Amino acid sequence: MNNELYSYPGFYFQRPKKLSFRQLAVHIGLFVLTAFSTFLVGLGDGITGALWYSGGLMAILLAHELGHFFTARKYGISVTLPYFIPMPISPFGTLGAVIKMDRYIPNRKVLFDVGVAGPLAGFFFIIPALVLGLSWSKVVPVEATREGAISLGESILFKLFVRISIGHVPEGQDVLLHPLAFAGWVGLFVTALNLLPVGQLDGGHILYALFHRKSKTISRIFYWILLGICLFFYLGWFLMIILLALIRSHPPTLDDTVALDSKRRALGWIVLFLFLISFTPVPFIMGEKGLLSIFLRAFQR
Repeated sequence: MNNELYSYPGFYFQRPKKLSFRQLAVHIGLFVLTAFSTFLVGLGDGITGALWYSGGLMAILLAHELGHFFTARKYGISVTLPYFIPMPISPFGTLGAVIKMDRYIPNRKVLFDVGVAGPLAGFFFIIPALVLGLSWSKVVPVEATREGAISLGESILFKLFVRISIGHVPEGQDVLLHPLAFAGWVGLFVTALNLLPVGQLDGGHILYALFHRKSKTISRIFYWILLGICLFFYLGWFLMIILLALIRSHPPTLDDTVALDSKRRALGWIVLFLFLISFTPVPFIMGEKGLLSIFLRAFQR
């Protein structure tokens, strides 16, 4: 592909340059390191379990990022391959992956297509990971779970898959997740984080494409809802709230007058609905409540 300029509605974009060997080596190296770090995290379930967890999660993350990558390239937008982030000391073995993309997007249709492609591609792997993984999971007495283990919160969508794959879980029983099911849970959690309707996250792209100037108000409403969850239910959102406060509002596209067609608007509403049923207000159950309750307990001592 020649590195030539081509026009788009009165603007000019430069075709993406070919990757150098050094750049490609960085991307491959980070992918391998992340696969290894997720494998290490999964070793608590043995080598086979580690392979299921690492393979499942890496497939979900790779599909998500390549969805963005190929859609951006389709429209001639300069974009990098995914940079995977290994983190063996984290509960997941990774902090996910990111791509660097040209900040100048032609219009809201292109912005929508690029933003929605990643989550949808990821869901194609999340769904079978959950269905298969949960069908291989075991229902055990709560006392049989590992001592000190962290209980995972459940989104509406995750509960639905539990009901489909396992059925009703009796009182006093818990689901001991198969490593592939855990990979599906992590993939669902990460996808929901990306779909947060703020800034330049995937959800922010979709929100801006759908609502244009009104998206700023909707983002603020969601921010205050998340703050309420942090204050009363789950302290773990505190760092995310700080990060979201630092994210500037979504920049305009080069031609915001181009509106979405009816099919894209319908798909946008579907994806926002998927976010609502995928989002886990309390992802980890470790005994602590909201920030407000912690302060109150401190003053009572």
